[in-house]
Amino acid sequence: MSAPQQGGDPTRDAGQPRAVITDGLPSQLVDTDPDETQEWVESLDSVVEHAGRGRARYLMLKMLQRSREQQVGVPALRSTDYINTIPPEREPYFPGDEDTERRIRAYIRWNAAIMVHRAQRPGIGVGGHISSYASSASLYEVGFNHFFRGKDHPGGGDQIWFQGHASPGIYARAFLEGRLTEEQLDGFRQEVSHPGGGLSSYPHPRLMPDFWEFPSVSMGLGPMNAIYQARFNRYLHARGIKDTSDQHVWAFLGDGEMDEPESLGVIGLAAREELDNLTFVVNCNLQRLDGPVRGNGKVIQELESFFRGAGWNVVKVIWGREWDPLLAADRDGALVNLMNSTPDGDYQTYKAEDGAFVREHFFGRDPRTRKLVEHMSDKEVWDLSRGGHDYRKVYAAFKAAVEHKGQPTVILAKTIKGWTLGSHFEGRNSTHQMKKLTAEDLAAFRDRLYLPIPDEALDKTLPPYYKPDPASDEMQYMLERRRALGGAVPRRRAEFKTLKAPDDKALDVLRRGSGKQEVATTMAFVRLLKELLKDKELGPRFVPIIPDEARTFGMDSLFPSQKIYNPAGQRYTSVDRELMLTYKESESGVILHEGINEAGSTASFTAAGTSYSTHGEPMIPIYIFYSMFGFQRTGDSFWAAADQMTRGFVLGATAGRTTLNGEGLQHEDGHSLLLAHTNPAVVSYDPAFSFEVGHITRDALLRMYGEDPGAPLGGHRSPDVMYYLTVYNEPYNQPAEPEGLDVQGLLAGMYRYAPGHGEGHRAQVLASGVAVPWALRAQELLREDWGVSADVWSVTSWTELRRQADACSEHNLLHPEEEPQIPYVTQRLQDTDGPVVAVSDWMKSVPDLIAPFVPGGMATLGTDGFGLSDTRPALRRHFHVDAESIVVRVLASLADRGLVDRAQVREAVERYRIGDVQAAPAEERTDPSPAT
Repeated sequence: MSAPQQGGDPTRDAGQPRAVITDGLPSQLVDTDPDETQEWVESLDSVVEHAGRGRARYLMLKMLQRSREQQVGVPALRSTDYINTIPPEREPYFPGDEDTERRIRAYIRWNAAIMVHRAQRPGIGVGGHISSYASSASLYEVGFNHFFRGKDHPGGGDQIWFQGHASPGIYARAFLEGRLTEEQLDGFRQEVSHPGGGLSSYPHPRLMPDFWEFPSVSMGLGPMNAIYQARFNRYLHARGIKDTSDQHVWAFLGDGEMDEPESLGVIGLAAREELDNLTFVVNCNLQRLDGPVRGNGKVIQELESFFRGAGWNVVKVIWGREWDPLLAADRDGALVNLMNSTPDGDYQTYKAEDGAFVREHFFGRDPRTRKLVEHMSDKEVWDLSRGGHDYRKVYAAFKAAVEHKGQPTVILAKTIKGWTLGSHFEGRNSTHQMKKLTAEDLAAFRDRLYLPIPDEALDKTLPPYYKPDPASDEMQYMLERRRALGGAVPRRRAEFKTLKAPDDKALDVLRRGSGKQEVATTMAFVRLLKELLKDKELGPRFVPIIPDEARTFGMDSLFPSQKIYNPAGQRYTSVDRELMLTYKESESGVILHEGINEAGSTASFTAAGTSYSTHGEPMIPIYIFYSMFGFQRTGDSFWAAADQMTRGFVLGATAGRTTLNGEGLQHEDGHSLLLAHTNPAVVSYDPAFSFEVGHITRDALLRMYGEDPGAPLGGHRSPDVMYYLTVYNEPYNQPAEPEGLDVQGLLAGMYRYAPGHGEGHRAQVLASGVAVPWALRAQELLREDWGVSADVWSVTSWTELRRQADACSEHNLLHPEEEPQIPYVTQRLQDTDGPVVAVSDWMKSVPDLIAPFVPGGMATLGTDGFGLSDTRPALRRHFHVDAESIVVRVLASLADRGLVDRAQVREAVERYRIGDVQAAPAEERTDPSPAT
């Protein structure tokens, strides 16, 4: 049996980092004293022969335990016996008032269940979950009363991920504390219809911004985000931005949730970076939503192996104190053997039966264990509790976790789903879906909790909440404990000193263009970032976050100056140390270089982008990634980031279906802008030129972190957004910012970049991003070959245009008596001449977002379908988005209006051979500066 490390870690105390693999055994062992070795082997043989295998096993385990304490370096056990990690003799003194805390838990249990029950009243029926909190109440209450530090704590307070389905219990406690009213409890899951507003179903900071701090019901994201939060706390400390040394991160998780890949996918980072400021508490009630987690196996043992193998400290809390005398009397290990060999499916069944059933089907399987309980009544057998419901056992585990150094800790606490709710709930496969208690359940539940509620008050539809007198011992005790620990939790604050706008000089590098040099918009942003990093106030606030593609994005130039954060520094000699752009790691590095890990990068982005609320320190994350691997791969994480009100920049580099031309189907991105549009907190832009990038970035910084001048078209806008910029890897000449640039239109989503010239028919070409140069080339061909004068518009944001148009439609619907508001895109195009053609390197659905608001309709060209590997000209001809295809589409639209003969369209098709990819000309570029 493994025990928590005592007396500190010599390597940690000496300032030396712990190696991840400390327990490896060499494959070639040299025996320096064969005679002594033989004596040890013979001693073991003798113990087996005279005392039995059980005694021999105990001695070997004791030696392993002692070896670990002495830092001998022998392999650690990956799985220990199915008993508590901390034996009774090593449990610390419990400092609380047990009776008072038990009564507090009873009140909270009752109110949590009644809140969900009342939410099922006729005419409402919004559902809710009763059983998850019932299984974890003791885990939370030990934390609330003894460990969870609030934001008023001198050390800054802890960060806590509450299990999503346990939200009723957290609300119930807040009700007792006076933070929520009975009226608010009755608004559970009725956020729109309930007078005065309701309570969100789960922890949703965006919906309850003063209460919840972290969204956690998206399974698997909580564990991952908690790890990166703990790591970001260390990062802030290392950079000297905030002292986070006294803050702890807690994540309360479900055993079924641990099957999500994200739950276990990054636990190695927590061990590698020695995040002893992190504790996972896994509520092992052995049940998923529909049935057992491991009916034929043992999920606690499985998780123990995973976490030990990854380098975590593991504390198991399996049995309550009533088991201690039985285990002490188990001289030959028969009881431990039964515990080890019984599968979880049987443990679940035992708690759905009774004491006689447990006596017969568990203890009765071995005459030795049957004898252990022969003096006990069936009720006493039934009352043998699980460790997760024993506050002494839980307290010992929590204390061991916060005192352990050099490793993160996971507490595996065994509980019963639906505990105390009655026989219809406890351990039943259907308990997760059960929302109401019968009249019989209500009475039994009240009696089990010893609540002074009379029978006549137990209305089957609206049974009462229970709140003792504010002057009662329980209420005073509960509030005093929270005052001592730094105030209420959960609690969110969003108070910070606003940041100033970047200096105009920082934008000059983009405004003046690139001259004769061809520069991609990705590199344009990197140039801007380098300038912003020089700003004395803004510079230290930036957090560049890069998966393993910095060199692809041209960001390796930041390595020598900003350095890569690594808590261990750089202990090796870099292979490129003599180069100017050498790879450089540092304990105080600025860059979070996450490796091939988009999920972890997004978690870092979330931690950095919410630092303004979690720490009162606004940080500006800039997460740049291979475009396809953003909203497609980690869209759920971005949704959680939006819920947490993350602020910052997300850069989809190597954007476009044809621009990243050689990578093919699984890399070429033509749809991320559409996916991003589904996230209400994402402000998406598809800039074509470097000066556009500059204006968008400056406006974003002011909106999220500074004195916001307001929306481009007027009115208030929320700062709780993240900006998504799609930038490209195709270099072309970046024009200087035009005189009289329509900055308002640029920020609103579109502006006329290059008016058409000459006589003849007119047309409007709307293009975004890398498609603007194609549109400019098409403008030239239309004028020279067909006598058509086309205006070229740079559409910087299809999505912002659509949202503004939707807002106008909503206003007009609700205010029919007022003068109708006209969408901006309609205003800009209603007085223009000719058909409108839209083109981008995205699928047609992206430009089509504005189609309903374009006067006279709009024809769209796009890159629908799967990506392909080829040259850019061939791919653009294949998808019919190149300059020649734009020309044909404009002529076809003119023909649709009867302005040109369709024979001209056929002539253009044949002249340019737009059906033949072999005929696509080499990349011809038109001067991107607008003609004067």
